[in-house]
Amino acid sequence: MSGPTPEYGQQPEYGGQPPYGQQPQYGQQPQYGQQPGPGGGQYPPPGGYDGGYGQPPVSPKNGVGIAALILGILSILAFWTFGFGIFLGIIAVVLGVLGRGRVKRREATNGGVATTGLVLGVLGIIGGAVFIALSVWVFNEIGGRDLATCLSEAGGNADRVQQCQEEFTNNIENQFSVTLTPAPTP
Repeated sequence: MSGPTPEYGQQPEYGGQPPYGQQPQYGQQPQYGQQPGPGGGQYPPPGGYDGGYGQPPVSPKNGVGIAALILGILSILAFWTFGFGIFLGIIAVVLGVLGRGRVKRREATNGGVATTGLVLGVLGIIGGAVFIALSVWVFNEIGGRDLATCLSEAGGNADRVQQCQEEFTNNIENQFSVTLTPAPTP
């Protein structure tokens, strides 16, 4: 060692360290890599926060959960579009599951948003499927299947196509007139 131990408030000589087993006195900065105190360990590298893990803090990856929520809302709004709402709902469910996985791994902080997107996606799928089923049922009830058969048998004959359309229109008018006409009073 090249000199006496520095006193309170003084810095040791350049490159100097306190004798083995002694701690730096109050007001002194230990050298990089030197033992910091009774707990042992080394000081982190200068110039950055290490968060206790040797890495800078990372912002949460909440984008997947937010995308799930947006697509879930759109699937609810688009359930009546014959399949587009179902498509958006499936994507929302997948992204919601991925977002919840990120929350469990502590990579994201928006578990509620991801869960809401997942639930809205499921509701969009259910709404779209019910809408399609009801549309098919109504189409068959008003004679849509008969119209399709008639049109396929008509081929390119314009007169026959016109006749099929008139039969379909009469069928619809008859179904609604029976339903809407009050029963005669005795």
